[in-house]
Amino acid sequence: MRKLKIKTGDSGWQEGMAKSITFIVTKDCQLACKYCYLVGKNEKERMSFEVAKTAIDYILEREYEQNFAFESVVWEFIGGEPFLEIDLIDKICDYIKQELFRRDHHWFNSYRFSFSTNGINYHNNKVQNFIKKNRHHLSIGITIDGTRRKHDLNRIWKGEGPERGSYDDVARNIPLWLKQFPGAGTKVTISSEDIPYIYESVLHLYELGIHQVNINCVFEEVWKEGDDVLFEEQLIQLADAIIEKGYYQDYSCSFFTEHMGKPMDCKYQNQNWCGAGKMLSIDAAGNFYPCTRFAQYSLRDKEAWIIGNIHDGIDNNKLRPFLTLDRCTQSSPECIDCEVAEGCAWCQGENFDAAKTHTVYERAIAICKMHKARVRANNYYWNKLYRKLELEGIAKEEATKHVKTESSNTQNC
Repeated sequence: MRKLKIKTGDSGWQEGMAKSITFIVTKDCQLACKYCYLVGKNEKERMSFEVAKTAIDYILEREYEQNFAFESVVWEFIGGEPFLEIDLIDKICDYIKQELFRRDHHWFNSYRFSFSTNGINYHNNKVQNFIKKNRHHLSIGITIDGTRRKHDLNRIWKGEGPERGSYDDVARNIPLWLKQFPGAGTKVTISSEDIPYIYESVLHLYELGIHQVNINCVFEEVWKEGDDVLFEEQLIQLADAIIEKGYYQDYSCSFFTEHMGKPMDCKYQNQNWCGAGKMLSIDAAGNFYPCTRFAQYSLRDKEAWIIGNIHDGIDNNKLRPFLTLDRCTQSSPECIDCEVAEGCAWCQGENFDAAKTHTVYERAIAICKMHKARVRANNYYWNKLYRKLELEGIAKEEATKHVKTESSNTQNC
């Protein structure tokens, strides 16, 4: 019997065992992406080293407290665009390494610096020097949305005058990025306007040499009548291409996973999808948040949910609601009893912002129809793939041995 490998998305580093700590180093960005949830970007709010240092000291002094008693840590840097503050980031990372060693902290041999970047400054000498210095404790994802047509539809330069896309400015850095991080994946965002370009965009990213494509539908209420139909058509067209051209052996797309589209039990499958509350975010003012989506620059209609600051520490009373969240406590009966509930995602920050009251216990359901369309296309994909394998004499049991679970943070619709 011929053996087969089916490529699927890789799980995150130390997934489930690492504390995620995020520094909002700037709220500035070169781009003005149309689907960006950051409604309060600006050039003024930039973190100082003193704020970062105080936050690091506070965290490392509490090594064995419940909020920080994790096996590993991911120090994440976001914006805006984080690499606009590469000098600050370099200084922060040096201080983290120094303090982990000086304190003989258990994170010293189990930490990662993580970045999601628009890729425009990736070739910059300071960025490259930083990468060389921290290469073995570093993960970097560059966001490229697909073809020039799709990418430039949303990811445009900020400023006055005619819209100017950023595709060329990002694409030129993809070969260098893949050379340095061969297994890296990109994140693609889908909104209503760019649904017609999903099929061509995923294949284009494969052609660029990107083997792992993680795609997210925006959680906000942007979807129009008929979007789910067009979405399903695009995914079926993509499924045909992946199967017929054999991409499934070496490339992955997070839209297709076997672990979705089934009913879920409130007793045995009741975990919270989102990690808000287990994460910790720090802004330029030194405020603590359960996730960056609860900072003011991320919220359209609500005031920021601050859980403390670098001077007074974390207020566990403000954090407690997040620690009691699960799937069923925040879902309506319709969601709980849904026949295709498995794999349907949510963002705790969007839940809070879209809720009628000041609560995190009201689940936003804007992507409901998109999830159901994805389930139908996903079923089509796996039925067709396994039919092909059976015709080729490969037993389903043999194929499934090589199927890994998709990373949980990529299945957003």
